[in-house]
Amino acid sequence: MFVFTCLMKHAQSLPAVLYEDNHLLIVNKPAGRLVQGDRTGDEPLVETFKNYLKEKYHKPGAVFLGVVHRLDRPVSGVLVFARTSKALDRMNKLFSSRAVQKIYWAVVAHKPPAEAATLVHWLKKDTAKNTTTAYEQERDHAKRAELQYTLLGSQKNLYLLEVAPLTGRPHQIRVQLATMGCPIQGDIKYGFAHPNADGNISLHARKLHFIHPVKKEPISVVAPLPAYESWPMFANFQP
Repeated sequence: MFVFTCLMKHAQSLPAVLYEDNHLLIVNKPAGRLVQGDRTGDEPLVETFKNYLKEKYHKPGAVFLGVVHRLDRPVSGVLVFARTSKALDRMNKLFSSRAVQKIYWAVVAHKPPAEAATLVHWLKKDTAKNTTTAYEQERDHAKRAELQYTLLGSQKNLYLLEVAPLTGRPHQIRVQLATMGCPIQGDIKYGFAHPNADGNISLHARKLHFIHPVKKEPISVVAPLPAYESWPMFANFQP
């Protein structure tokens, strides 16, 4: 099994590379950075790392780098790119078949009602407002969402949860935890009292585990916690 961790600082320099071979590039996405371009015109990470590969390997012409999955702009953590079209196709199939184990850490307000539990909701996305609403019962045009969480500990009236989403819906972790009464620190869109100083939220894609799509060996990648907001208080907790 391959396990690799790397320290990073909260900065706008090149984010830390957690794993790299001829097929995949896995990085530690800083909160606040785009994965793909949008109307803001800010440089997305996919372009940043195309330039990285071009310079590192002295590649002429265009560099292929496929976006395997996405993290919301205010979220940090493990992000996977594919360096070949074959790897992209195979990684997409792994994600769609739920063959990728995803672990997130979230700092939330309020102690959850149970030490560990499974949450099931039906989520409906409002594209115009870029918000998602969670319902306790099935609704028309709403999609079933499921996650498991475990309380890892607390510091200064904040609680650290480990979250394993079993489905992949827009804003799923954010809205499901908020519906439980535990909004994520800084996430004013879903009920936290005030924003973080940098405008991001305390949700971190902590770990991904999957079988390499080409090498067929287990890959487990852990993203170190950010060094800002409340994250340093939880630095000694184990993944």
